Amino acid sequence: MSQSFDLTGLKCPMPALMTRRALARLPPGGEIDVVADDPMAAVDIPHMCHHAGYEVLDTVRDGSRTRFTLRKPHPRQAQDED
Repeated sequence: MSQSFDLTGLKCPMPALMTRRALARLPPGGEIDVVADDPMAAVDIPHMCHHAGYEVLDTVRDGSRTRFTLRKPHPRQAQDED
């Protein structure tokens, strides 16, 4: 089961910052769905995930909103990718 966060109405950099905070609180293997309507979120959230070691499982654009499915990898999985 994944958690959902609706971050519509928030402007850069808040969607990426709040997403990072939510991912940090997840247990390894945990997933979240994030919805944002800030145009920069489509760039900022995947960029933040790449640099912080989180996985972007899916990105779906629906009009002005983008839905991301993200996962916090298991520590072993993160080490295997290095």
